Amino acid sequence: MITVIAGTNRKGSAAGKLASRYAALLKEQTAEEVRLLLLEEEAQDWVHPQMYQEQSESLRRIQDAYMLPASKFVFVIPEYNGSYPGYLKLFLDACSVRDIKGTFRGKKAALLGVASGRAGNLRGMDHLSGVLHYLGVWVLPSLQPVSRIGDLMDASGTITHDETIAILTRQAADLAQI
Repeated sequence: MITVIAGTNRKGSAAGKLASRYAALLKEQTAEEVRLLLLEEEAQDWVHPQMYQEQSESLRRIQDAYMLPASKFVFVIPEYNGSYPGYLKLFLDACSVRDIKGTFRGKKAALLGVASGRAGNLRGMDHLSGVLHYLGVWVLPSLQPVSRIGDLMDASGTITHDETIAILTRQAADLAQI
């Protein structure tokens, strides 16, 4: 199973729209089940002072449905202050409290950076790569920056830039083959 994660809790995010499109591309490339996890649509009650001792039921449900059964992940990460969202880091930390090895170790991940500027969140992908390596996740070497996201999508979130679609399709095919 492959889990595509939109790494922000911002409602209506470009990352969420891009993650939805990426999940559809993956479904065309693989026979594996593909699940889409939009953190913006999930309960946020798992962030609390005791989160490293007591896992909330909502996080347990997310971990059981999306993280533990996955053999591969796609992280679609918007740029926040020169890196990736702190909310995604909290999510990874919270998932590591219960069964860190089963959740992360030996799994594979593709990274897709999203930014309104021109760097496509390259720095954020590097930061997340370091965290994922520490957790035992193998990161696909073809990190994909998506720059000027506002110019590549229409109002409904459909990607209108053919070259971007081609790049995402190639990365999805690479992930499907490993």
